[in-house]
Amino acid sequence: MRIREATIDDAESIKNVHLQAFDNSEARLVSDLAIKLLNENHPVKTISLVAIENNEIAGHIAFSPVFIEGTIEHFGYILAPLAVSPKFQKNNIGSSLVKYGLEIISSIGSFIVFVYGDPQYYSRFGFKTDLAKKFIPPYSLQFPEGWHALRLNSAVFPEGGKITCVDSLNDPDLW
Repeated sequence: MRIREATIDDAESIKNVHLQAFDNSEARLVSDLAIKLLNENHPVKTISLVAIENNEIAGHIAFSPVFIEGTIEHFGYILAPLAVSPKFQKNNIGSSLVKYGLEIISSIGSFIVFVYGDPQYYSRFGFKTDLAKKFIPPYSLQFPEGWHALRLNSAVFPEGGKITCVDSLNDPDLW
């Protein structure tokens, strides 16, 4: 498996990975988010990665910048979405994408990464609910127990507040 930065040329394959990985109720919404993030136009870059297996896009992950409401200072990222094509699942592709992305984010000096997802899955990377509780997501959460954060380094960052996201994530249906 090889991981690389996603490009706009990967859009159709990325969309298909998300459509296959999610159930019908979420598939279209999540696949659309993945493509919107590829096209996100913001001064702080969204990081979009693909995993390649057998010359095929097997998985995709995106990390987009977050801010404290009322500021323009970027202090972290949110991991969303993550998907692995069903035929490639159970091969550590999702874990590899998460770890690779966290390494990139840590190396560029971001302090924290948020995720809204399965507590069992994300806790194995060190994501915790305690830290996330200090930060209010942009919209009410349907499953508050899925809101987690991971501190990446010892740098000082805001102790809490309401976060804002890039335009692509400003949809209450995603939360």
